[in-house]
Amino acid sequence: MLAKKSAMKLGKSIAVIATAALSLSACVGSFASGKDDKQYLDSSASRTEIANSAPSAFPIVASECPEIRVRQGAEAYAIYAKGQSGNAKALRYQAVIDKQSRNCLVSNGLITVKMGVVGRLLAGPKGGSDTVNVPLRFAVERDSLAVFSQKYDIPITITPPSQGEEFVKVVENVAIPYVGGEEIIIWVGFDPKG
Repeated sequence: MLAKKSAMKLGKSIAVIATAALSLSACVGSFASGKDDKQYLDSSASRTEIANSAPSAFPIVASECPEIRVRQGAEAYAIYAKGQSGNAKALRYQAVIDKQSRNCLVSNGLITVKMGVVGRLLAGPKGGSDTVNVPLRFAVERDSLAVFSQKYDIPITITPPSQGEEFVKVVENVAIPYVGGEEIIIWVGFDPKG
């Protein structure tokens, strides 16, 4: 009885495998045979063919969104009491960037970027109840050439007894020419001089 059940299971397994093999051979055969199907064998679209098809294509999320980096030396911004720059005891406020993020959409030869940061403004020993404008700059480089640069003054208020306040800045719809293969870098950082 046990041998009969095993033989039946084996027979069913062979039938399932045979059906799957026939289905796969039908799929492979339909792509590799026929006059019109030869275009799929060992060929790739040219840049011109891709460009010509782009206007009718739907926007897609970029599979490789440009990296967003904090510019070296611009990761923190300190405000001191007048005439006491660099004196830790005279520090009024310090802003820092905690997180940065970006999102991309590719369509019609453009990559459209949405970028943002989350940061904090912290009160120092000389801090008080005040509103501070934090100078934050976003920039985009394409093959080492600046294609976007904008400074934003973000007003932040710290009200005691709180010693810090979070801020968020998002910039949307920054369009950059994009064919593929370019080196694109998004920069962010504090820019008190610009």
